[in-house]
Amino acid sequence: MTTGILLLHAFPLDADMWDVQVEGLADVAPVVAVNLPGFGGTAVAPVDAGAWMDAAADEAEAALRGTGIDQVVVCGLSMGGYVAFSFLRRHPERVVGLVLANTKAGADDDAAKQRRTDLAERLRAEGSDFLVASPPPLLSGSAPAGLVERVKAIIGRQPAESIAQASLAMGARVDSTPDLAGIAVPTLVVTSTGDTLIPPEATKPMADQIPDATLAVIEGAGHLSSLEAPDEFNRLLAEHYRRCTS
Repeated sequence: MTTGILLLHAFPLDADMWDVQVEGLADVAPVVAVNLPGFGGTAVAPVDAGAWMDAAADEAEAALRGTGIDQVVVCGLSMGGYVAFSFLRRHPERVVGLVLANTKAGADDDAAKQRRTDLAERLRAEGSDFLVASPPPLLSGSAPAGLVERVKAIIGRQPAESIAQASLAMGARVDSTPDLAGIAVPTLVVTSTGDTLIPPEATKPMADQIPDATLAVIEGAGHLSSLEAPDEFNRLLAEHYRRCTS
């Protein structure tokens, strides 16, 4: 039985954010980085916002077919973490391990939902140029200029409608907190001290609620810890993969 690593990307990027992981972990395991619906040139999911996360999880599972990979360690960062929860609920037979990076289990409160709706409406009215010019704080203030430009370029490739739908989907996602106590696969929770979008205090509690979970804190990196601290992220992911498959 072949066990791989499934990488689920953050908002509003695509699977290209995982290039360093795909290359750096190739000697560790088969790695599949999927584009979530509407991103990276894929079709928008023909579902309402409340069903988007499940549709994304199903598309991720479909991407494994034909690869020879039977089971996976699922790694989701930010929005990818929300999809990872859906993947675990819908395809538990595929999952031998879980990595929840720079994400959280809880649903949005009303204020956050309104911000998601406002963003979607602006994207549909104006396009995405404003978001490319001034993206959310995905990186720390000390991130190299080249990395900032790379992130902007990835955002700029995504259709405004795809970003809008994903924004609404995040606002409509279910609360996964009740699932935490029942997670029965080895789980790594990753946060980073420079993350202001989903700060450590929002991520760390998952490690206390998931049985036998491991917590890793990456110093200095911002929200996209896999991009800003790729060597450390790869080391953590490789170690966790070996833990899950030993």
